Amino acid sequence: MTIYTNTARFDTGRALTEDELFKLAPSIFAHAPHESRSERFQAIPTIEVLRGLSKEGFECVGVKQSVCRDKGKKPFTKHLLRIRRMGDQSQYRVGDTVCEILLKNANDGTSRYNLMAGLFRIACMNSLVTQTGTIDEVKVSHIGNVQEKVIEGTYRVLGEAQKALVAPADWSNILLNKDEKNILAETAHEIRFTNQNGEINTPIKPRQMLIPRRVEDQKDDLWTVANVLQENTIRGGLSAIGMRDYRERRVTTRGIRGIDQDIRLNKALWTMTEKFAALKTA
Repeated sequence: MTIYTNTARFDTGRALTEDELFKLAPSIFAHAPHESRSERFQAIPTIEVLRGLSKEGFECVGVKQSVCRDKGKKPFTKHLLRIRRMGDQSQYRVGDTVCEILLKNANDGTSRYNLMAGLFRIACMNSLVTQTGTIDEVKVSHIGNVQEKVIEGTYRVLGEAQKALVAPADWSNILLNKDEKNILAETAHEIRFTNQNGEINTPIKPRQMLIPRRVEDQKDDLWTVANVLQENTIRGGLSAIGMRDYRERRVTTRGIRGIDQDIRLNKALWTMTEKFAALKTA
């Protein structure tokens, strides 16, 4: 994921310090709302939530903040944190699946507080992972008794996160034929490329979504296929020849950079895979 830093290795990794967090995403430290908000708007200081999670063994290993054209909103704007349980002496290998927490928040009115549990597959030991889905989440609006809702929702998400680690083992035992893989590819293609008008205008073909990026992903089980589809959807890099201004031009997909789009696509792909697994095991 693009919000990982070089400190988040799976062999010698460490959490980000608060000084590093401030440099990367100063809006994490906002304790008050932006001046554009009404009196009803209650600020949710992300740093205080993070400090609370730290007491439970969870630390921030990656962060990004939205680009904000209004300089006055920069200290309050949307940010996304990647949080992992640290210090449990886990020994990781490439291909392992880890459960992590994504925390999204903003104190300028651009986002609710959103805490999500997700599964991530380790692509290499230097911290590169591919997200395989969002399992559970809690959303809290910046109105009313927000602190109680945040605390209650956080513990619920943490509990659901640990349960979800059975999915990789279960889905690895579900083998797919060519037609089934094509169905999933077509669905992922629609999820990625359908525009606001419900149209698909890209020369990229659904079959390209199934092309693995590493040798170990040349498998036919649902877990591996889902990972290949997710990586091709989020990371970009797929190419094809298309027509523009009556001329042939090569088109290459870009990686997903926006916080909201990243989350939306990953959730849709996870739901697709989860429902397909249910159909196969019914």
